[in-house]
Amino acid sequence: MDYMFKTGFLGTSAPLFMDMVTLIVAILPLLVYGAIVFARKKMFKTHMILQNIIFVFSVIIVLYFELGVRIGGGFNGFMNDSEVSYNYALAVLILHIIIAIVMLYYWTVTIFTGNYHYKKGFLPGRYSNFHRKIAIKTFLGIIFTSFSGIWVYLLLFVY
Repeated sequence: MDYMFKTGFLGTSAPLFMDMVTLIVAILPLLVYGAIVFARKKMFKTHMILQNIIFVFSVIIVLYFELGVRIGGGFNGFMNDSEVSYNYALAVLILHIIIAIVMLYYWTVTIFTGNYHYKKGFLPGRYSNFHRKIAIKTFLGIIFTSFSGIWVYLLLFVY
């Protein structure tokens, strides 16, 4: 586990695990959009498989991140080297957590209902409008989670 806390590769004081997670969070909207393109091209099975892979991979990354944060001393431990106001950084972190939780809820619903309806033969078809509406909310949540996560990283390790 010591490797997690070596200096990362983004040129900041952040540990390696934080750089890895931040990079993945930064490209997550692009990965999800890439999977969405397959749905637009009517390649629904490929879309479903990619979305499932990205979802599972993201959940694993969040667990890895949470482990690293807990071992690393939590928010307070990472705040020590930041010159940003503690209250401001905490407010941004709370906003990020709220956005991430809401996004995870929508993403989970989108994945599980999408899988169920696809296997039942209702997607594409009867549930396409529902799936599209919740998927748009999910995708926006992923974008907001990505930006707010990068914002937290910048506050903790750049400013």
